[in-house]
Amino acid sequence: MLDYASSRSLPREQPAVLAFLRRLDWVLFGAVAALVAYGLWGVAGITRHDVAGNELYYVVRQAIAIGLGFAGLLLVLAVDPDRFRRAQKPIFAATIALMLLVFALADETRGSKRWIDLGPFQFQPSEFGKLLFVLALAGFLADRVRRLDEARVVLGAVGLAAIPILLVFKQPDLGTSLVYIAALSACLFVAGARWSHLLALAVVGLASIVAVLVLLPKVGVELLEPYQKERLTGFTNPDLDPSGTTYNVTQSITAIGSGGLDGRGVDGATQTRLDYLPEHATDFVFASFAEQRGFLGAALLLGLYLLVVWRALRVITVARDAFGAIAAGGIVFAFLFQVFVNVGMTMGIAPVTGIPLPFVTVGGSSMVVNLLAVGVLLSIHARGVHRGR
Repeated sequence: MLDYASSRSLPREQPAVLAFLRRLDWVLFGAVAALVAYGLWGVAGITRHDVAGNELYYVVRQAIAIGLGFAGLLLVLAVDPDRFRRAQKPIFAATIALMLLVFALADETRGSKRWIDLGPFQFQPSEFGKLLFVLALAGFLADRVRRLDEARVVLGAVGLAAIPILLVFKQPDLGTSLVYIAALSACLFVAGARWSHLLALAVVGLASIVAVLVLLPKVGVELLEPYQKERLTGFTNPDLDPSGTTYNVTQSITAIGSGGLDGRGVDGATQTRLDYLPEHATDFVFASFAEQRGFLGAALLLGLYLLVVWRALRVITVARDAFGAIAAGGIVFAFLFQVFVNVGMTMGIAPVTGIPLPFVTVGGSSMVVNLLAVGVLLSIHARGVHRGR
């Protein structure tokens, strides 16, 4: 039977809504809004010369993604996070289904299957899988938080996480699979897994890296694609092939250095404008941004990222339950990992993996998912236990 609100009930409902709004982390919301706006302004300059006769082509597409993302943020904000915990099995099933969907429907692009064409737009399931993966894993760990000192519980979490990680790796998408691993590590840490178990997993992870890069190739088993091996080789030896394997990184470093203190502007940024820097709106967008806006512009961008991370970490401390804390931890660390790796690879201090720069890289899937993740963080904060600011 439906309950209709009468005029007498409004005074009691209205304060509840106002109280909810007051509990929102408006600093986090404002930082994200500023970051999105700043990134869109940056994209407008970076892509101005990319499509002849249509300077706003990528800006319009990015703006559409932003609109969809903010609409999703508001919807997620209205959902009690505990609903995600209770729906952990369907969420995990949806994550696996999305990964399998790529192999069935995606066309191969540059040696990998990552994007599904939806008319004029492209849908990247692995991006949406990042958030679904964290929510499902957080639900699994939250229901077993009192038994995390048992090795079988930790191994169960790792076993479940391994399925989507391996499916993403198989696309192949090494960068995104690393984001999943980073989120898994953060979830286990925040959940309270024993240090001995975390150390054991780290040792196994390191051994797996050695096996994939060194041991297995010696016996004729290649798990990495040739271009992935070249990227890793180029990272360890940047002078090996400056006109081939490491060309992108060389041009990226040149672009960042040429930006100087206050940048060269849109028309003066020749690395970007003349396409000397490949993928300047996606993988190497930070390098293009630094060339056009200089050290000051790039520092402001990184400052906004730092503000978002700080407020997101605070969400962990006010979460009302284990699920909220674990989910927030997985989201914020995956976000930080992406920023660090993307910025690092443009400066040659991290291997090129194709990880997007949140809220800046041109790409609708990444933008929408990151805004949905912020909605989850805001929802956890608003329903959290507050002990003053």
